[in-house]
Amino acid sequence: MMNDVQEATSPATSLSGPATCVTKVELRVSCKGLLDRDTLNKSDPCVVLMVQNNGQWIELDRTEVIKSNLHPIFGKVFCLDYYFEEVQKLRFEVYDIHGTHSIGTRDDDFLGGMECTLGQIVAQKRMIKPLLLKYGKYAGKSTITVHAEEISGNNGYVELSFCAKKLDDKDLFSKSDPFLEIFRINDDGTEQLVHRTEVIKNNLNPVWEPFKVSLMSLCSCNEERKLKCLVWDYDSRGKHDFIGEFYATFREMQKISSGNKVSWDCVNPKYKQKKRNYKNSGVVILTDLKLHRVYSFLDYIMGGCQIHFTVAIDFTASNGDPRNSCSLHYINPYQPNEYLKALIAVGEICQDYDSDKRFSALGFGARIPPNYEVSHDFAINFNPDDDECEGIQGVVEAYQNCLPKIQLYGPTNVSPIINRIAKVSAGDGNIKDASRYHILLILTDGVVTDMADTREAIVRASYQPLSIIIVGVGNADFTDMQILDGDDGVLRSPKGEPVLRDIVQFVPFRDFKTASPAALAKCVLAEVPGQVVEYFSHKAISPMSPMRELLSPILSPVATTPTE
Repeated sequence: MMNDVQEATSPATSLSGPATCVTKVELRVSCKGLLDRDTLNKSDPCVVLMVQNNGQWIELDRTEVIKSNLHPIFGKVFCLDYYFEEVQKLRFEVYDIHGTHSIGTRDDDFLGGMECTLGQIVAQKRMIKPLLLKYGKYAGKSTITVHAEEISGNNGYVELSFCAKKLDDKDLFSKSDPFLEIFRINDDGTEQLVHRTEVIKNNLNPVWEPFKVSLMSLCSCNEERKLKCLVWDYDSRGKHDFIGEFYATFREMQKISSGNKVSWDCVNPKYKQKKRNYKNSGVVILTDLKLHRVYSFLDYIMGGCQIHFTVAIDFTASNGDPRNSCSLHYINPYQPNEYLKALIAVGEICQDYDSDKRFSALGFGARIPPNYEVSHDFAINFNPDDDECEGIQGVVEAYQNCLPKIQLYGPTNVSPIINRIAKVSAGDGNIKDASRYHILLILTDGVVTDMADTREAIVRASYQPLSIIIVGVGNADFTDMQILDGDDGVLRSPKGEPVLRDIVQFVPFRDFKTASPAALAKCVLAEVPGQVVEYFSHKAISPMSPMRELLSPILSPVATTPTE
């Protein structure tokens, strides 16, 4: 229990998959008996979660670093989509991290790893495995424990805010550096870490940052389940001093909603037993509690959320002369080209969710009239004041009318358009309701030239109500484009900043040449409902016309799922 966070517990990590997700699973990790790699102090462990994709191990995410501890209990929660019909291979690697902000693991000491499948963890609920070094050698008596919990679609989450008053001073020359840990007591008597707060330095009256936790994680949706809460005085060497403890239930916490003060005496049992006049080692106070429902995509759509659709078309010279029948932009009077097929397939789905049926249509990579300068962000109707077209047919007509008037050129720069739509959606994001969400469809015949700028633009855009779909047209090698699709790992900016949400879906059109348009639309739009829900949930924004009241009572069922 005596653990330390190098950084505050980060949000749960999602391993996304198709829309037909069976369930979501939360994984929590702890270790025992780790090898001690440091000379003066104990190891500073961190667990890296890897997933296997096409035979390659890809890092999904990692826990916080816990200083000087050979028996760490990590606060990080990994959230994965679980598919009964798939073998989902996982690998947990434990490293002794050197340096506060170490990103790579090349120079870190490897403390051992363990491979398994998500199905094995789910079946056992609590898996304990030995850690192995390279070549299958045991890492001493080191073990790793992975605990799995199903997070069903019918439970919400709670946001809690705690502070404390008059905590015991455990330091000789300064005040205590307190942090709070909350453990759920399971039916079998075992304890499961739910949350660990940040450390407040040199303060006997700390105010900890609010945190969110699912009701399943907090109390298994049982209001009466006991929660064990511990307050520690942080020590940089990992030898934290125990200040006190108290027990609570979620039912007790909910009394704050009726205006009652909710607080607990923080008690050190040893002091209570030895000191006759001992009262407590401080008081912990719940200052705020907010209950949130888990809403579905349909809740937002039926609440009035409009999906604004924008298409961006590649007009670079590599497409070929539009007058030539071999060109990807050739207008065949008998059948649409690949650009039009992709546009129509996706656009016809999106138009059902936009009441005015007006869509922005942009182009990039061409010389445009009147001065025929290269533009990477122009309206294909040549109206800079209003780039919208009437319906999908209006976009098709604007595209066909545009081709004879422009000169295909280059390079393939898409970051200007991403930045433009992100700026528009940022304006909508400042509106504190779920009234608007944006989808940007980029149709391109090759790998983007401005990859670094594009990665930066996507990271910035991930904070806005926006999803990006990229369809590769033609027979180019699109391998590098997979970098932009976060399915193979977390997309990062050139400076290493990760996306807040995975908002990009990339598919080559050639994979759907013989399939129906509906198959392409289903594939590229499959992740959008989850992305819409994820954005508004992160912002704690409810549908404009909620279908039901917020969770009340706590155990009332809510028949929705995030990917509905």
